[in-house]
Amino acid sequence: MTVYKSLLYLIFEAGLFALYIPLVFLRSGARIETGVVAFLALPLWLIGGLIVLRSFWDFTFKGRGTPVPMDPPKELVITGFYRYVRNPIYVGVLLIFLGHFLWLGYWALLIYTVFAFIGVHFFVVLYEEPTLKRKFGAAYEDYLKSVPRWI
Repeated sequence: MTVYKSLLYLIFEAGLFALYIPLVFLRSGARIETGVVAFLALPLWLIGGLIVLRSFWDFTFKGRGTPVPMDPPKELVITGFYRYVRNPIYVGVLLIFLGHFLWLGYWALLIYTVFAFIGVHFFVVLYEEPTLKRKFGAAYEDYLKSVPRWI
């Protein structure tokens, strides 16, 4: 059941926030010509997508839960990309957003990326990290000391 919930959340979250909203609603307004730099979108999409998929896998199978705050992992996940950054799903999605901007050149996509990062940062700092500290205690405190939040 956890696999289905994770998959449903992945389709909903990625589909809505990483694809539908930016590619349907934000493809208008001021635009710049990104030229050959636009091709950097391809590795950003690929790397971002792989990070998101692997992180969902780790949450589901190693953490025995989902990325959904109402159904979080039962085990602290510190494998895969979580060894390098505490929020790889968000990093992966932001890379996808940057790819959209580079490929299409609409300023609205870059603004969406910036506001998404700001919103996610506050969510992580004000909700996720305090919640994980309460849930996993010293193990999470050690993780905070050894792994950076974003980069």
